[in-house]
Amino acid sequence: MTAPHGKTFQTPSLIGCEITGIGAFAPETILTNDDLSQLVDTSDEWIQTRTGIKQRHVVSGDQTVAELAIKAAQDALACSGIPGDEIDLVIAASSTPDAIYPGTSCQVQHAIGATHAAGFDMALACTGFMSAMITARQFIQTGAARNAMVVASDIHSRFVDWSDRSTCILFGDAAGAAVLSASDKDSFLSYEMRLDGSKGHELRMGTYLSNCPLVTQRTPAQEVVYLKMNGKEVFKFAVGVVPHSIERALEKAGLKPGDIDHYVLHQANKRIMDAMAERLDVDADRMVMNLDRYGNTSAASIPLALKEASQEGRILPGQKLVLCGFGAGLAWTTAIIDWSVVDQRSASAKQIQKQTAECLEAH
Repeated sequence: MTAPHGKTFQTPSLIGCEITGIGAFAPETILTNDDLSQLVDTSDEWIQTRTGIKQRHVVSGDQTVAELAIKAAQDALACSGIPGDEIDLVIAASSTPDAIYPGTSCQVQHAIGATHAAGFDMALACTGFMSAMITARQFIQTGAARNAMVVASDIHSRFVDWSDRSTCILFGDAAGAAVLSASDKDSFLSYEMRLDGSKGHELRMGTYLSNCPLVTQRTPAQEVVYLKMNGKEVFKFAVGVVPHSIERALEKAGLKPGDIDHYVLHQANKRIMDAMAERLDVDADRMVMNLDRYGNTSAASIPLALKEASQEGRILPGQKLVLCGFGAGLAWTTAIIDWSVVDQRSASAKQIQKQTAECLEAH
């Protein structure tokens, strides 16, 4: 096998990895476009025409990123049928954590009873969930973990300027999670992960940090933490880079766009997703979208869309999916997968288990 810089290395025998559970959670409070018209000069028609968003969920009171993450993780565990104490690894993706430390992964690990797990946090904004999944897969493939919990949780409602209609209309709060498990087959057919830090300034969120007063005179806060985005440049990045990334991942998997049952992309903006579908020559009905009801939920958007589409029976085991996260960094990660999730709480899963038990008993 050839490494990116031309060096060769021996590929070890790797363990397969499947997604065995999917979960999601969104806070109860909903802000409609009409609600936002009370804060900024906008309207339902203006927002829908430009973004495709009708409403978004936002936290209220003292709800936290960790709280949302824990609920999504518990939902994914219930879906997988795997108990928390059998999770060996927890990776939490969030760019809006409640605190610098303890990490969100530590709080999720404790809450789900993953008493033997290692873990860490990942801050890669809208790409976080996909990059965390690919990372967890490496742990499973090498035998370092048997079951991994990947959870993505973001609360952008506390980091947008509610007087700036170019950003505040876009974002919603939510969490999503997936359980990945060792298997005799591999659901991941191919993937691609990339960064372009040269354009990182186009989408950024600062801090209130200042230097030690012994080094420099204390100055007012250097930068407000509000999210700042160059919408035109981010649009150009998304519709330019992402379709090429998907094409390369498809080529690695030996597939064509028509071989894919569903495209589940980061839910950023309907205009972006429509432009991508056109570039890839993909019918709109194969693009999974729930942006209209949740807005851009950053790292949580892909697992949230997967959970809903799976629950609705739109995405079924055995179908081939393109998953792609993209955003701040600038970063993007694409994966081609065979969908393998059967919700262990469903009647069909219980029927399959009963038939399997009866078959074993007969023999």
